[in-house]
Amino acid sequence: MASHIVGYPRMGPKRELKFALESFWDGKSSAEDLQKVAADLRSSIWKQMSDARIKYIPSNTFSYYDQVLDTTAMLGAVPPRYNWNGGEIGFDVYFSMARGNASVPAMEMTKWFDTNYHFIVPELGPDVTFSYASHKAVTEYKEAKALGVDTVPVLVGPVSYLLLSKPAKGVEKTFSLLSLLNKILPVYKEVISELKAAGASWIQFDEPTLVLDLDAHKLQAFTDAYSELESTLSGLSVLIETYFADVPAEAYKTLTGLKGVTGYGFDLVRGTKTLDLIKGGFPKGKYLFSGVVDGRNIWANDLASSLSTLQELEGIVGKENLVVSTSCSLLHTAVDLVNETKLDKEIKSWLAFAAQKVVEVNALAQALAGQKDEAFFSANAAAQASRKSSPRVTNEAVQKAAAALKGSDHRRATNVSARLDAQQKKLNLPVLPTTTIGSFPQTLELRRVRREYKAKKISEDDYVKAIKAEIKKVVALQEDLDIDVLVHGEPERNDMVEYFGEQLSGFAFTVNGWVQSYGSRCVKPPIIYGDVSRPNPMTVFWSSTAQSMTSRPMKGMLTGPVTILNWSFVRNDQPRHETCYQIALAIKDEVEDLEKAGINVIQIDEAALREGLPLRKSEQAFYLEWAVHSFRITNVGVQDTTQIHTHMCYSNFNDIIHSIIDMDADVITIENSRSDEKLLSVFREGVKYGAGIGPGVYDIHSPRIPSTEEIADRINKMLAVLETNILWVNPDCGLKTRKYSEVKPALKNMVAAAKLLRTELASAK
Repeated sequence: MASHIVGYPRMGPKRELKFALESFWDGKSSAEDLQKVAADLRSSIWKQMSDARIKYIPSNTFSYYDQVLDTTAMLGAVPPRYNWNGGEIGFDVYFSMARGNASVPAMEMTKWFDTNYHFIVPELGPDVTFSYASHKAVTEYKEAKALGVDTVPVLVGPVSYLLLSKPAKGVEKTFSLLSLLNKILPVYKEVISELKAAGASWIQFDEPTLVLDLDAHKLQAFTDAYSELESTLSGLSVLIETYFADVPAEAYKTLTGLKGVTGYGFDLVRGTKTLDLIKGGFPKGKYLFSGVVDGRNIWANDLASSLSTLQELEGIVGKENLVVSTSCSLLHTAVDLVNETKLDKEIKSWLAFAAQKVVEVNALAQALAGQKDEAFFSANAAAQASRKSSPRVTNEAVQKAAAALKGSDHRRATNVSARLDAQQKKLNLPVLPTTTIGSFPQTLELRRVRREYKAKKISEDDYVKAIKAEIKKVVALQEDLDIDVLVHGEPERNDMVEYFGEQLSGFAFTVNGWVQSYGSRCVKPPIIYGDVSRPNPMTVFWSSTAQSMTSRPMKGMLTGPVTILNWSFVRNDQPRHETCYQIALAIKDEVEDLEKAGINVIQIDEAALREGLPLRKSEQAFYLEWAVHSFRITNVGVQDTTQIHTHMCYSNFNDIIHSIIDMDADVITIENSRSDEKLLSVFREGVKYGAGIGPGVYDIHSPRIPSTEEIADRINKMLAVLETNILWVNPDCGLKTRKYSEVKPALKNMVAAAKLLRTELASAK
């Protein structure tokens, strides 16, 4: 019985690639040094899968940034501003597209479907000339072959690539991206031909957009694309891989009717309804790649249940045509549980990271082939039973409090315009008030202090003293810059979700459970294993300390319940919304304690609210209802004079703007600059927004420093569609990933731009 892995984490078990990338970007190491780290990681991944007897091992799933940007490079679809003159695309052009450079901004970055992973959005138009400009897929296939591993090269499918793109600046928004299909297919043909010549026997096309609600025109593009590729693909076995949701019935019909395709991959964890489609009819003689091992969570597979599903599928498609697979790439989970030496033993027995999931896939394949590892299955069954019966999972008081939420929509009693008036009387802010999103640069010294405190190498007194000194420095800097509403810079926090999870019950933490978010940015999602509550105040001490250092308003900084949920590995034994309501009640306690401590502005970040939106329209209304409700629960009890902010970033918000309004926050700061200000189009189209709003005026994910004039121009574009009295001026996101040498001049220019426009507005009266 065959086994398959859709994709694998790239960063390495100890984030080796992250550190190599950052060293290269900082000019401390060479391209050759970076390439060697990458080659060593690829080699170890292929060996690991080969040793686990995986038959279909992927290649070209490794990336220095993301797989969509790799495809943009492969197609030579470089925007003109990067001055690429043809030839093989090197690191300079590649990383300029991803991160920007001193003279031009980066391309837009957005979320990969409903995950916390990001990709660089291709910018396309009718005048783009495509050419074969990156041979990475072929190079990596040959590299694996030289190591004795025959792999399945993976490409982002041509139709999904176009559907995930956007019209370039200056191109009509109505431009049909699918009209470029016949222009990119010749490049795909070149790549396929080279892979065949190199000895590839299988090729995998990732077409995840097939799980979306696609109209007949878009579905026809798949038929057209693979008909056009059929002759080039002749002699190769072809897998079309889908993931993250059910495949709709019409898409299933289109997919299983594609010419020249040998097998189909389905997510049978998040796409359980697809099972009914398979039972209703599956093409004779084709391979079914059954994604029964969850690639997006860290819970050990229920092997007995998965084996039962696979045996049922075997009866439909035949033993020789059934392949055991992961539900999606393992990129979205942590690397190896072996590295977790401090994790509670009982909880650890409930988990499986990427390396363990590879073993699970093989164990299921062997069991189907009649070689079941009874000891492995028995240990798995014992762990499943332990998790179901463990008293640490359930807290009756929490469940009772969450159940009591039903029957109220938890809205503040006064409307937002009246609240804003009351808040202005208290805060006395100027027109176009300036603020930042929360974090300030995390220096090496600051990281050292936190690390040594965790390792008990310095005392709590020394730690508090060091953090207070850092807060004082950040407060003084903001006062020098003349920023209106300050933040304490979050020096005590390594990660916005992990920090809160460490102080909430029902959470567990890893040492090396890192997951890539974008580029070199990794996050360490907490594990929600049980009912959630807040034993003690979490941020009140630090926020009060910071407020005591200034007469200006100091924001209390919290992460919202939906973001904590979406950026954690969430328990899969109860509905997600029930867990979210529990977190909301815990954050509500914290909000009310901050208010009592004299904090008059409280930011409850919901950066990931849009990210969790289900991919299928039929499921979206229910999600938005409970997600928005969860946010309102957190601040329903505060006074009108307490200003509630929220923050959102790096997603397409236009389609949920009415839900954002329904959150009923007093002020929302929201990503805008990197996405060509498409957020503003909502307001141009007539959506009325009465609360405070701060569309980001510059992109913090790029080292580039915008000028005062550039920021003023952005603010003027905002003033064309938003009322002066509701507009805030702020960066796109938190500043923790930047250096002070970048932050200080950027914020100085931001404040100068706000003051310039205040003067112009005053003289225009």
